[in-house]
Amino acid sequence: MLNVSSYLNRISYDGPTAPTIEVLRALHRAHMLGVPFENLDIALGHKIVLNEEALLRKIVDHRRGGFCYELNGAFSALLRALGFQVTLLSARVARPNGGEGPEFDHLALRVDLDEPWLADVGFGESFVEPLRLKAGIEQLDPAGNFRLVQLEDRFQMERYEPDGGWKRQYSFSLHPHELRDYSRMCRHHQTSSDSSFTRNRICSLALPDGRITLSEMNFIVTRNGRREERMLNSEQERSALLQDQFGIIEPPAVFGPGDGE
Repeated sequence: MLNVSSYLNRISYDGPTAPTIEVLRALHRAHMLGVPFENLDIALGHKIVLNEEALLRKIVDHRRGGFCYELNGAFSALLRALGFQVTLLSARVARPNGGEGPEFDHLALRVDLDEPWLADVGFGESFVEPLRLKAGIEQLDPAGNFRLVQLEDRFQMERYEPDGGWKRQYSFSLHPHELRDYSRMCRHHQTSSDSSFTRNRICSLALPDGRITLSEMNFIVTRNGRREERMLNSEQERSALLQDQFGIIEPPAVFGPGDGE
């Protein structure tokens, strides 16, 4: 069962909680700054189960992060408990070859207030505050410039890259879904060699002025557009950095990869 006070403490939020756009912005930002995007359980062999109780236990009680299904699944539970109207959306992530992943490749959220908003605390390096769910306008965010493009019955979320124009991030439809609809793709991302999540351990967290990321043994710090990288020398150094910089204590590994549910 969701304990709202514990969740708000987890994201260091002590402001108002009425279902308004100002509160949604503040909660979204607090979540991005407080809860890492990470896939560490996959390498450790821990099964990721898509039910709210398991997600809340991991993120709130164990003070871990997660990937999109976990982060947005938990965040949607918090928003509903506070009186927000939330819809789970299926997104297809852009691929380097110009294509897209399958449906349910990513979980994003629609939040309806006086107008609809796109919320997403589970895409890693992305917008820190929710975007208006409206095509054709550029939206300036602390993390950069974003826009939505409408393509027939889908929306495409794009981010502006200073050296390359607009870059597609993912596309989504407005068809509503339930958490269990994402189970097959959640299992795929935990077990398939085609998934980037089975090939690379990653932990990433937004900062007020940038982002920190640990990709395998490479620690990346980006502040005010300036990027620095440092290779770690040992697993012990990596574990210490996870705790010091991300607040994560990794659980022991288990035998065999997680296989979802």
